[in-house]
Amino acid sequence: MKKVAVFGNTGGGKSTLSKRLSEITGLPLYALDKIQYQSGGAEVPDAEYKHTHEKILATDGWIIDGFGCMETVWLRLNEADSLVFVDLPLYVHFWWVTKRLITGSFMPPEGWPEKSPILKSSIKSYRVLWLCHKYLTPKYREYVDRAQKTKSVYHIRSNEEISQFFESILQMTNDS
Repeated sequence: MKKVAVFGNTGGGKSTLSKRLSEITGLPLYALDKIQYQSGGAEVPDAEYKHTHEKILATDGWIIDGFGCMETVWLRLNEADSLVFVDLPLYVHFWWVTKRLITGSFMPPEGWPEKSPILKSSIKSYRVLWLCHKYLTPKYREYVDRAQKTKSVYHIRSNEEISQFFESILQMTNDS
């Protein structure tokens, strides 16, 4: 586990999971939201984002959390040796986006740039939830099914599996 892609629908707890995984493994964490968006929520130029993404992929070890854009997600998944696909039931994603909206009014969400517009971002997340679930999640599922032959794949489908994932990673780091 040297190059880890953490991905899935919005509001699935990817940033929190990635932060904990980075603490356990010591791998550097790159939250794509912080690379793709500036403080205040303005998007960085596309070429700048892609250049930064490319530089990260070329390093020896990383955890990359998030989506970025359609062009870079597949590059990242192909380059990763470990895939963590957060694929919780859709209602959980909706609830966690709502929870993030409420708590984000008091404390910035994990992995978000400073001064991000919580309401505007949450409305965008609600739109993305259904679109991702309908169009992208099936492609992710196909990809991880095929990738199991060549990569370490963690397909997380429940809160319990999040806990089991961390137990297995702790065990793996203790054994090495």
